[in-house]
This record gives sequence, structure tokens and C-alpha cells, in this order.
Amino acid sequence: MFASLIVGALVLPSLFPPSMAAPADALWNRALPSLLTMVPKASTCAGAPSPAECKTADEAAPFINQSFRTYAITSPGEAAAIISIMAFESGDFKYNINHFPGTAGQGTRNMQYPEYNLKYAQSIPELKDKLAAAGTDPKAVLALLTANGAYDFGSAAWFLKTQCSDTIRGGLKSGSLAGWQAYITQCVQTTVTPDRQAGWEKVAKALGLSGQ
Repeated sequence: MFASLIVGALVLPSLFPPSMAAPADALWNRALPSLLTMVPKASTCAGAPSPAECKTADEAAPFINQSFRTYAITSPGEAAAIISIMAFESGDFKYNINHFPGTAGQGTRNMQYPEYNLKYAQSIPELKDKLAAAGTDPKAVLALLTANGAYDFGSAAWFLKTQCSDTIRGGLKSGSLAGWQAYITQCVQTTVTPDRQAGWEKVAKALGLSGQ
């Protein structure tokens, strides 16, 4: 079982509760390297364009751990996809609101479109009353999600678990480049670009995957 995620000198709690079956992949039988190794530009928020949105790797790691527990992410391949898409879409955790081109209601760390943010918010029981007040206003719904670090960093894991097929998840669990490419093109429905792939390869390598 994966023991802990080490961030700097801080050892965070176990990703997986004792009741969860240990993943078969032996990669989880060791502590992972620092999240900063995977997202090196997230060392500081000094000079961030939108300081209120920025989180460092140290600040992000507990929320990412929590999302893995909440949505039962138990494979290095899925973890690599989740971490890398958040790092890419949020500019290394600098943003959680879409500023370019500024689509109203698009945001959280994987920059979900408003329709997915509404579905995501509706899946969180703790937001029921506030969501009733917010209605379907995309900016109001997004504000509910970004106001809470666990929800903000939990969106990518939620999306993978609820919006991607078992086939896509199986491809990610294989840890292969082809599996990740299918996730990007068929589930996220965007384009594989050199910089997006380079970000995934960095995270995949840190998690012990070949990236091939």
C-alpha cells in the first residue's frame, strides 16, 4: 500500500485508508517523491498574476491526496493523468478561474467547463443548500467550488471517475502513453500538444512510469 506523499519535510497522511485493498502495482509500495518534483514551477506564489488563486505544491498536496481517497484513485497511471492535467490547465497551480479567453464559469484546477462544474457541485452533498441559492449561474457555481481547496483540487479526480469510461481508465492504469493520449483526446476531448505531453511525462517519470 502507498504509504505517504512526501512534500519537502512534510509527510502527509496515507492516500489510502486501511480498509482499501492495496493496489497490485508495486509502485504504490513506496513513498512518492515531492509534488514539487512533478510541478517544479509551483514552489512559490510570489509574483503570481492572480495571488488569490495561486497555490504552491506544498499547499496543493493535501487536497490532491484527499481527492485520491474520495474518488478511489489507486493507480500511478491515473494519478499521473490527474496531477499533470491540473498542473497544465492551471498554469502550475497559479489559476483556478479561466482568464484566457475568460469563459464565464470555467475553472477549478483542471479548468472544467461550466456544465461539468454544475454536475460536480451537484455531486457534493455539503453544497446542496448553497447550490440551491446559486442556481445554475455559472460564476456562482464556480465560486462555490473554488472557495474550498478540497473541491477545487478534487475536480480532476471526480471528472476521471464519473465522466471517463472504464476503457479510458484501464488505459491510464496501464501507465502507457497511448492510454494517456486516449484520455486527453477521447474523455477530456482536447488535443495532445508537445507541452501538455511533456508535463505528463515529467509526472509519469516521477511516479515510476516509463512514459512509453
